[in-house]
Amino acid sequence: MSRVIRCSIIQASNAIPATEPLARQKEAMVEKHVGLIRQAAAAGAQIVCLQEIFNGPYFCAEQSVKWYETTERVPEGPTVARMQSLAKELRIVMVVPVYEVEQEGIFYNTAAVIANDGSYLGKYRKTHIPHVAPGFWEKFYFRPGNLGYPVFDLGFVKIGVYICYDRHFPEGARCLGLNGAEIVFNPSATVAGLSEYLWQLEQPAHAAANGYFIAAINRVGTEAPWNIGEFYGSSYFANPRGKIIAQASRDKDEVLTADLNLDEIAEVRRTWQFYRDRRPDLYGPLVAS
Repeated sequence: MSRVIRCSIIQASNAIPATEPLARQKEAMVEKHVGLIRQAAAAGAQIVCLQEIFNGPYFCAEQSVKWYETTERVPEGPTVARMQSLAKELRIVMVVPVYEVEQEGIFYNTAAVIANDGSYLGKYRKTHIPHVAPGFWEKFYFRPGNLGYPVFDLGFVKIGVYICYDRHFPEGARCLGLNGAEIVFNPSATVAGLSEYLWQLEQPAHAAANGYFIAAINRVGTEAPWNIGEFYGSSYFANPRGKIIAQASRDKDEVLTADLNLDEIAEVRRTWQFYRDRRPDLYGPLVAS
């Protein structure tokens, strides 16, 4: 009997201008996503993943301490708690990316994983933090993640999370595969330009190299007042052969839903024996400096 998992990924534009009060911005984005999550559940999704720091704009376009006020504890904060209630109500698993505070002055770009009974399973903290002009000043806001590459056993599938800039680093993608991930979710915020070419290249390559499914999520729209570029959506699912099997539009809010046949993982890995043929005894130089 085939193991088919129905998943939804959600891409969305900012709900209200980033000049509005911070609390109002968060509430507006959460409310907007609640409707989209319900749409995913109505489509039969078993797992739903949201975009990077889904409950606000991509504030890393500027360097301002005011955005520290949008942090919250994980899982104790209000956004994750609300998503736990929604997951329990709708009987769906959720991947919920938020801005986390561990203690004052220690902040992370984090994704909480919530089971379909509403229980908190754990979190992933973004490992690789960019600081790139113009408009991606993430080191001002986030410490590098320190939780490694956890894989969450949902009982019916094992999933992992990578976040945005992480996708440029094949090492973590391989670690997720070695840790048993069958689907890897990558919530992102990336604008048109050089990264759009890489968007179509890197993650399907990770899927093929590691023999698992990838779900890549990007927000949409241009966010004032920064206008650092167009968040071009184009969220997609890629199969273990590295083929994009479903893709969203560039420029509109969308719930993309696809059925992932996990039997394809075994089929591909029995053909391409990348795990068998690895040579970790010779990879020491990769981590020597």
